[in-house]
Amino acid sequence: MTDNFPQAIIFDMDGLLVDSEPVWLDAETKLLERRGIAYRHEVREQIVGKRMDEFMSILREAHEVEDALDILMAEVTQEMVDRIGQELIVQPGALELLEYVLKHNIPRAIASSSPLVIIDAVLASRGWQDIFPVRCSGDDVPHGKPAPDVYLKAARLLDIAPENCLALEDSPNGARAAVAAGMVCYAVPDPSHSSHVAFEKITPHVFGSLHDVLAQLETM
Repeated sequence: MTDNFPQAIIFDMDGLLVDSEPVWLDAETKLLERRGIAYRHEVREQIVGKRMDEFMSILREAHEVEDALDILMAEVTQEMVDRIGQELIVQPGALELLEYVLKHNIPRAIASSSPLVIIDAVLASRGWQDIFPVRCSGDDVPHGKPAPDVYLKAARLLDIAPENCLALEDSPNGARAAVAAGMVCYAVPDPSHSSHVAFEKITPHVFGSLHDVLAQLETM
């Protein structure tokens, strides 16, 4: 995709479509607090956008948590699933953008670092199951973001060449994954963890909101 309209749009989920990063942060913080450990927030800056086994390994090692990785992952996953329905807020412009995508019948997919059980729970909580029949989790590929694997899988399932796909991301790790896959990436920084400056060396396409992304698509 150059300046032409994309043949498909591949969406990140956490922080991009829904304001889930504060819930993730709280779940991670409480996981550590239950073990008498204070979350070192400089550690979190390293893990946003990564898939769960990778970010939890960093979290576990940095805080010297004794519990096995699978126990920690199961604990956080269950807490997220329990809280999604009540606490997730749709990001500004997400509903309008999805309405536009549906109206124009643009092929689309989710490419998220979250486990599929969390992806499914988020979509079900918003009634978006039919909007995204193609859902790719970082758990289903050899390498998580910032590696391109999950984006390449989404493009393959859509049967559209990666260079003809537009990726939408909120984190630098996710944007690096999309660019590494050969896609144009529109970044909408989630202010809970990122800023425009963080994307300067990754993608020139940085927007203030999904409303701005929609406005750009409408000019193409």
